[in-house]
Amino acid sequence: MKAFTTGPFTGKHFAAIIVAFFAVVIGVNLFMATQASATFGGVVVENSYVASQHFNKWLDEAAKEKALGWTAQAQRQADGRIAVTLTGVPASQVALTAVARHPLGHDRDKALAFTRQADGSFLSDAAIPAGRWRVRLEATAGAQRWRTEQDVR
Repeated sequence: MKAFTTGPFTGKHFAAIIVAFFAVVIGVNLFMATQASATFGGVVVENSYVASQHFNKWLDEAAKEKALGWTAQAQRQADGRIAVTLTGVPASQVALTAVARHPLGHDRDKALAFTRQADGSFLSDAAIPAGRWRVRLEATAGAQRWRTEQDVR
């Protein structure tokens, strides 16, 4: 069998291979960087050093909130408002607030206020647009405070 050859392998062939290799690598890197920057919605924390100084305090707060034993179930209604059912919460006056964030930052954060319904659940006063939202709930009852986050579609 005869090998496929068109002539000797020269420096021009080698240069073409090297240029093609790096063109592919650079092209893929540019594509990936463009996709990453187009889909990242923003900053997680403004200053990571300052955030690290509060980390142990945040862990202590999370442990206190977990010890309360409260749970929440949030659902988006057909009209776009958020319905929340709290369990384990004392019968005392409970205030519920929330901030709805679009996970990719394509829409502005929406502050939500809630009113208590006859069945004990809470219903937001404002609607949020269709799509996936990350809702950060905060319930307070006297000096007790409890927070959680849930995805709502």
